[in-house]
Amino acid sequence: MKEYDKNVITTQALRRMPYYIQQLKILLSENVETVAAPKIAELLKLNEVQVRKDFAAVSSTKGKPKAGFPVKELITNMETLLGYHNTDEAVIVGAGSLAHAILAYEGIKAYGVRIVAAFDVNQAYIGTEISGVKVLSAEKISDLCRRMKIHIGIITVPAEQAQVVCDQLVAGGVLAIWNFAPIHLSVPEDIIVQNENLAASLAVLSKHLREVMIRNEESE
Repeated sequence: MKEYDKNVITTQALRRMPYYIQQLKILLSENVETVAAPKIAELLKLNEVQVRKDFAAVSSTKGKPKAGFPVKELITNMETLLGYHNTDEAVIVGAGSLAHAILAYEGIKAYGVRIVAAFDVNQAYIGTEISGVKVLSAEKISDLCRRMKIHIGIITVPAEQAQVVCDQLVAGGVLAIWNFAPIHLSVPEDIIVQNENLAASLAVLSKHLREVMIRNEESE
């Protein structure tokens, strides 16, 4: 079993690994057994040195400059490091449209996450089920998380409610938060927060689209 040095594997490297895994699985389906870092860097438009360091940090064997790294080994080690082969239970707070989409997404289970409960303050949602997951009163967040030893919380509530929800999750022992609310959350140093700001992402896409359209118009 590969021993991982947490000082070598940065948070940024961990965020790149799902993209590595996806590309490596494509190569594996094409019967590619070894791959060099420059090839992956080219396919994913990443820095070659960066990719080589990431691969070296998770590979059980040192990749050779020409032969490259074993594809199967890289996939296995990265999936193990990311916890894909474990099942971490999570809860989701907010039972609106975004929560429905997340709960309906079967692919989330492939990443080792199983959502066991949903919460909301809206009485119309409480007691109902979303994709087989029961919606409970938000008052029960801390108690249920503590009782079930839940370590992952997903926030899909409006920005003005997010910090209160975050505090309830932390009080319940949650250590990692996937935040979809467009707000910066204040958490203790040992709590991991992954922000997914949909508005910011859309703004970046819109800006890029406008720039491309302007260039196309100028070239005509």
